[in-house]
Amino acid sequence: MMHIKEEKMTATLLDGKIISQDVETHVKDRVEALKAKGCTPGLLVILAGEDPASQTYVSNKEKACERLGIASRTLRLPADTTQKVLESAVIAANQDPAVHGILVQLPLPKGLDENGALAHILPEKDVDGFHNINTGKIMRGEDGVVACTPKGILYMLKSAGISISGKEAVVVGRSNIVGKPIALLLLQENATVTVCHSRTVNLQAHTQRADILVAAIGKAKFITADMVKYGAVVVDVGVNRVDGRICGDVDYEAVCQKASYITPVPGGVGKMTIAMLMDNTVTAAEKAWKEP
Repeated sequence: MMHIKEEKMTATLLDGKIISQDVETHVKDRVEALKAKGCTPGLLVILAGEDPASQTYVSNKEKACERLGIASRTLRLPADTTQKVLESAVIAANQDPAVHGILVQLPLPKGLDENGALAHILPEKDVDGFHNINTGKIMRGEDGVVACTPKGILYMLKSAGISISGKEAVVVGRSNIVGKPIALLLLQENATVTVCHSRTVNLQAHTQRADILVAAIGKAKFITADMVKYGAVVVDVGVNRVDGRICGDVDYEAVCQKASYITPVPGGVGKMTIAMLMDNTVTAAEKAWKEP
């Protein structure tokens, strides 16, 4: 089913708010079905330190859980917590049958080993999709937990009926959280994928070929209109603060004059990330549920 919002500009808006509401409606139905069997999906967020952006993200996750009937708990650790305490919290959550999803909020304070903490999460409870086993399954095209932001991007494209197979897809950014996994997901959908990064020579030559362009680098308005092919689908993953306002990695006002579809910032991919976290948590609960 298509969920698109018409603008007076050339591009059609891929409205994350509308599409995520559709996801949440289905997730809520699944939560109620589990509760009828005696199982309440549970999410534990481990938050170390007081990073303002992390505080906001965690608050949004808590609100989404409350909307959907998911049991949410946040374990707050001080910024000077030790690696041992952090990993012990993860291990305890692994053993708690009421916790179906575990999320270690990133970034961690300096001095803490992110990879070490994530490695202790059971792969089936890794609702962020960052465990090495789950990232490996994406590479092999196997069924596993998919990272929330890339999963949300793919859902947005499919919900709008955008054809991916055979298309030229260019991903700008090679992070483990977004760039690499979305490239693999697009490859699985039979796109021809190019991954660009800070060492790419003549970036514009690559982006101008893209039928589907994903920007995930964290540089405000970096993707300009002259870098975009007419009729391209443009997905903006960036969240940047400029003069007190939030903007993406794409020069939205200019690029929407050339693109066929575009995601806004805010109100685009970010909404989908939270929705997919809820979806992953309920999926984990469904897989863990055993009839008494």
